[in-house]
Amino acid sequence: MATFKFLLYKSNVKRDGLYPVCLRITKNRKLKYISLDMYAREDQWNEEAARYKKDKRATPNYEKYNALLTHYEERKDSLLRKFTEGRVDWTLNQFEEQFLGVSKRGKVYDYFLKHIGILKETNHIGNAKAYERTLHVLGKYDKKINERLFQEIDLKYVNAFNVALEKDRCCGNTRKYYLKTLRALLNKAIKDNEASRITYPFGNGGFEISSLEEETRKRYLLSEDLTLAKNSYQDDYTMEYTRRLFLFSYYCFGISFIDMATLTTQNIEKLETGEHIVYKRQKIKNQRGVKTIKIPVTETLREILDWFKANTPLVGNYLVPVITKNYRGEQLYNHIRSRYVRYNKNLKKLGKTLGIERLPLTSYVSRHTMAMTLQNQSVSREVISQVLGHTNLETTNVYLDSFETSVVDKVAELL
Repeated sequence: MATFKFLLYKSNVKRDGLYPVCLRITKNRKLKYISLDMYAREDQWNEEAARYKKDKRATPNYEKYNALLTHYEERKDSLLRKFTEGRVDWTLNQFEEQFLGVSKRGKVYDYFLKHIGILKETNHIGNAKAYERTLHVLGKYDKKINERLFQEIDLKYVNAFNVALEKDRCCGNTRKYYLKTLRALLNKAIKDNEASRITYPFGNGGFEISSLEEETRKRYLLSEDLTLAKNSYQDDYTMEYTRRLFLFSYYCFGISFIDMATLTTQNIEKLETGEHIVYKRQKIKNQRGVKTIKIPVTETLREILDWFKANTPLVGNYLVPVITKNYRGEQLYNHIRSRYVRYNKNLKKLGKTLGIERLPLTSYVSRHTMAMTLQNQSVSREVISQVLGHTNLETTNVYLDSFETSVVDKVAELL
């Protein structure tokens, strides 16, 4: 049997004679005091009624304070009913956590900031930036986002947010990005008991994020353009350095820029068949069951690595010359992002220098070209999926479906 009482916590008096107003819980001969962020002097408090005295001269706002205490009492009763219905033999700490958790529920903006802070503290900088970008966009659309409660983020709100993004000429894939991030935050908030499923705007009958997906043009080099990139040595140092980074990505099974940038000598391992670059993709390395990607260090790759070692200022034990200082955490992430922007600008210049007119060179082109090359050589999609580092074949199928045109071309010849 548990007992509850509002009282003044006499063991912690302030200099002005005010005592904290607490909820005291007694269960199994153990005590727990929960501070309610309210204060009173002894002459303001009615011990028997467990409320502020009805005296406006002593406490001008006693009605407001007593109403708040009644609200806390209702919350306590509601929580006890919940425990009883669930047949939960609750502990004092469990009661305190849920009692205070209920009082703190609801603020979307605060929860965003809290989650972003946790991600940064645990060095998930890229993920934190995704939430920061989404919160920034929400703030542009919703001037009251600082005060918005989770219960207000319903289907009507999400539909309006999507329309606002569309009016700002955001493409479907960009809108999908922001709404997926918002959905992930809502799911976590529900799990943390900060939000309710009652107003959840996604799922069955809710907003369908998948409907926003647009097929993007697959950016790969034709074989003659790939040959140009492989064999056209550049006299300009920046262009040659850029060309070799592009080819390094291509020969490393289309490794992404951030994964390429963070490779070190520790990623090179000797296996039964020789030296390999072994790593997990930054994008999914924290997911369950993610496998390592093993790239054989071929003679071509070795030549590129040797060129980097002889001609570029490698920092520490990094394999490629992207990171130029010993940064950590968010500073490192921002450094790589700035180098990524510069790399793509240089790739566009390189493409023009090589006379590649079909498409502008970007960091993604090396990855897409690698996948297309393997498919044209009749490599199975299961193998392509493995070297791309995809966690399932469905992702690879979406990635490759619009690549292959040779079969359609042959069908057209039959007409």
